[in-house]
Amino acid sequence: MIKKQTAPIKSTTQEFIEVKEITDDIVLLKDGSCALVIETSAINFSLLAEEEQDSLIYAFGSLLNSLSFSIQIVIASNRMNISDYLDYLERHLQKQLNPVIKEWLEKYITFIKSIVTQNSVLKKRFFLVIPFSTLEMGAKGAVPSTYSSEYVLQRAKTALYPKRDHILRLLARVGLRSQVLNKTELVNFFYNLYNPSATGVDLVDSSIFESYLVHGE
Repeated sequence: MIKKQTAPIKSTTQEFIEVKEITDDIVLLKDGSCALVIETSAINFSLLAEEEQDSLIYAFGSLLNSLSFSIQIVIASNRMNISDYLDYLERHLQKQLNPVIKEWLEKYITFIKSIVTQNSVLKKRFFLVIPFSTLEMGAKGAVPSTYSSEYVLQRAKTALYPKRDHILRLLARVGLRSQVLNKTELVNFFYNLYNPSATGVDLVDSSIFESYLVHGE
């Protein structure tokens, strides 16, 4: 009886990553669409006075009403490892000679440890994503292979940059600090997204992820 041999399944990490290329501050996806990512700060709404809350709600409503294009709001939460911070505090505690400051530092360390024991410490990052679809280039844009990556990226920049400037102005009016993520920051973000550390510490060797995009390793 002849057994039928089956070909081994071969796959690369690149097959599971939707990102095809990152050029300047533009992310090109495998389906031909693009995106520009803006990271923004946050405001502790509950700590604001009632008048400040009303003013912020009105400003945010004006921001949304002024948009003539779609955006995505993304919140990324990462578990934090604060052991290095606790070691830092312990070292300063040992060097502290003032008994009053030393007592308060001991209480602070105990407080931090209690928080870590009872709850997970999360680092939150807030993003606004402005998408660009190849359909904006006409009917031929429905087929991703119709245009070269260079042409799509150039058209994406032409469409996205005015929207970017508009969003940045509106965020400044709301009182939020914001910045457009450049290539290095985007590569680092996606690398840590696809390679979460077990300790919760961000990995910084983004060259590995970039090699995935270029060589499909």
